[in-house]
Amino acid sequence: MKTRRTFLQGTAALAGAPFLVGFPVYAEDRVPQSVAELWSGFDPRRDPLETEVIREWKENGAVFRHVRYLIGHFKGKPARMAAIYGFPENAGKSLPAVLHIHGGGQRGSLSEVKLLVGRGYAALSVNWGGNGNGKPPFNSVEGALPGDPNTDWGAVDPSQLNVPGYASMLPGPKQLFEDREHPGNNNWYLLTIGCRRGLTFLEQQPGVDPRRLGVHGYSMGGNLTMYVAGTDERVKAAVPAVGGQGWRWEAHDFTEGTARPQMTIQGDIDTFRKTLSFESYAPLIRCPVLHRSGSNDFHGWMDDVYRTNELIPDQPLRYSWSPHLNHRLAPEVAVTMPLWFDQHLKGGTALPETPASKLVFDGDPVLRVVPAKHGWPVARCEIYYSIDSDPRARFWRSAEVRREGDDFVARLPLHSLDRPLFAFANVYHTLPKPESMAELPGMSDPVAELCLSTLLHAATPADLEKEKITATLSPGSLIDDFAHGLRDWFQFNAGHPGLVQTWTRKLTDPLYRGPAGAKLKLTLSMPQTNRLTFVAVENEWRDYRGPRRTFACVREIPGGADPRSVILTPADFAGLTEKDGTLASWDHVDQFGICAHHAGSGIPASEAKWAGGPPVFSRLEWNSNPSP
Repeated sequence: MKTRRTFLQGTAALAGAPFLVGFPVYAEDRVPQSVAELWSGFDPRRDPLETEVIREWKENGAVFRHVRYLIGHFKGKPARMAAIYGFPENAGKSLPAVLHIHGGGQRGSLSEVKLLVGRGYAALSVNWGGNGNGKPPFNSVEGALPGDPNTDWGAVDPSQLNVPGYASMLPGPKQLFEDREHPGNNNWYLLTIGCRRGLTFLEQQPGVDPRRLGVHGYSMGGNLTMYVAGTDERVKAAVPAVGGQGWRWEAHDFTEGTARPQMTIQGDIDTFRKTLSFESYAPLIRCPVLHRSGSNDFHGWMDDVYRTNELIPDQPLRYSWSPHLNHRLAPEVAVTMPLWFDQHLKGGTALPETPASKLVFDGDPVLRVVPAKHGWPVARCEIYYSIDSDPRARFWRSAEVRREGDDFVARLPLHSLDRPLFAFANVYHTLPKPESMAELPGMSDPVAELCLSTLLHAATPADLEKEKITATLSPGSLIDDFAHGLRDWFQFNAGHPGLVQTWTRKLTDPLYRGPAGAKLKLTLSMPQTNRLTFVAVENEWRDYRGPRRTFACVREIPGGADPRSVILTPADFAGLTEKDGTLASWDHVDQFGICAHHAGSGIPASEAKWAGGPPVFSRLEWNSNPSP
């Protein structure tokens, strides 16, 4: 292991120079009114990186370095980015390279670098969230040792120690300008500079082919992926995840109320929209884009992801959605990232095209899906639909899919016609060989399938009326008979019986919502006696309907081979805070969980005990009878 070797690339710029910021920003009073104006005059190659190698080591045929490079001088002080860099040992010349951008509260990821290096890439994971200015840093890079230099933004601070800066253009002591409102004061502007300098680092490394650079990021890193791809022509492939959609400044009208903007902009909203909002960056992207996300993501709203990416001109686009998940990726979705880079940076096998799909009307709405012809065979097609206009909270009903030759078709029956309809499908292709994602947390098993999603389809109540759609479903007592396993549910800590949580949004769907006075009846069997915590969450993401509140009920379930029933009333669910009292009704329950362990049980995870295997669910229903 080598430590503290420093390489200087050229002569350092004078500390007082208007370094790495376009001269129009400093020399003119005019506030930029477009992305092009904001970034005019900025050249990420112009000044030396002054790269410092803090530590170097070799592992499994690869070389890794903990490095820092100069982002720039802001207000006369240097700002430096810590990062993890890796590349295959003895790889020779012409390596493709990928920039990884972490999410909020995270850090530069050695795991992400190892995944890419193991596939034949050079990779750099920047630590934009760190801050070495004497305050408690959010995180040092993964694998850093105590005392190692961290990212230090110097006179500015776009890290999460300065949260207001993400939605503000106002002046301030840690902003670029202290005397005027300007989009350069926004954190995203400075972070994008730091990431674009990361591309410069990559293209200057020996053995890296500067014509084959990619970028991917997660959550806030997904946002930055879109900023970088929209401002830097060096990017040849981009993979934003759970982030990077536009119109965050805009209130959204939903069936049950109006959602506040994701960002309350401090400053002129029109200037923010034209210089910093993603719908103004998408038209400037000149590379293929693959978007990965959860269908219910709170940060990357599904409908607006499609709305934003429709503005990307003449580039290959793909979508891969993990059904029911929020801010998480299923393995079949996660694996799309390295395969996308293989296609566009290494000349590997092209991913199948986006599955063709069409929403038609035949008594019921019908979604027809035609997977692309490809050497990777289609394993299955799943079709989902919802009547909830809020993409964060909607329950995705699983349609019954039938195959007609090469097509997949599903009717989307409705129980009322006063709500909009949304539908999409996932097509799963069998990969030629299982792909390892084992370097990443939670990805221990090889991934055998690839998920590609269709476009999102929507129909308004007026559309349904025009097409003479009729309501063919009626609400009933049955919520789930589990004949299809947990397809309408999602799990945390799956495979760990003592920690697993099994959740559904089914109770928020008016088709399955509990009638007044009904009791919830769950039939299950469990090998040995254990306690389960049942959890009801009101107004998840729907603050326009009321405050978010969580209620829990703990029950001991006798073990044995025979099925047993648990009867629950709203009054059985106690709020996690005393002021919340008990659950008043089922009306606003958006999520229902069955948990081997949950904080609502009052038992610390370290003290939770579990005997035997997991429960087996056989029926969830409403019981309106006075007695069980």
